[in-house]
Amino acid sequence: MKKFFFAYAWLLLSAGIIITGAAGINFFYLARNNQQLLDKLNVFKKQAIIAEDQPASDLPVAGQIKGDNTIIETQDARAQIVSNFLERYNSPMQPYDYYGQKLVEVADRYGIDFRLLPSIAMQESNLCKNIPEGTYNCLGFGIHERGTLGFDSYEACFERAGRELKKYYIDQGLTTPEEIMSKYTPSSNGSWANSVMQWMAEMKYDDRQLGKEKKTNSSVLEYAKPSETPENPSEN
Repeated sequence: MKKFFFAYAWLLLSAGIIITGAAGINFFYLARNNQQLLDKLNVFKKQAIIAEDQPASDLPVAGQIKGDNTIIETQDARAQIVSNFLERYNSPMQPYDYYGQKLVEVADRYGIDFRLLPSIAMQESNLCKNIPEGTYNCLGFGIHERGTLGFDSYEACFERAGRELKKYYIDQGLTTPEEIMSKYTPSSNGSWANSVMQWMAEMKYDDRQLGKEKKTNSSVLEYAKPSETPENPSEN
């Protein structure tokens, strides 16, 4: 009986060690991947700041940042982060990598943070799941008692919204979710901005739980590139 007991105890102990080890390894790789994505975003943020301060001839090549003696090659992780966000919530905007790239392109065209439009889309329509039929209007944009603004495609919706958010909100000094809310949806009790802040934080860390824990009323220009619109054409 003792031999049986010790054998059973040994099996339980071995299984516990294996499970604990596997969980530890999984946590390690998850934390490392999140940190890598955050590091890439921080490098991009530094590049955007450099681009605003330097003449065109001194700008770093896309995907690179210049040091004193070396060039550190970096990957722009933004499109992948948006793609991950769309996939995490099963958005109908598929393929995810295509729309992740398109949302980043619109953000760069108008000089806004790449997280802003998908965050508003999440708040307004659960990433385009709940929209007026046939409108492709994922942002609650132009929906009022006089009617509903419709578009030919998701891309057209985001293009129009990006342009008008830049011109009528950000360029007018409304540069945080709370400030944008005061004009975009003034009847909100604050929940609109609170949600947008959470989704923006989630994309910053590429992690749902960290989005809830680290949401702040940060600037919607935090990860913005200089605008490529005719009013402020890109020099690079």
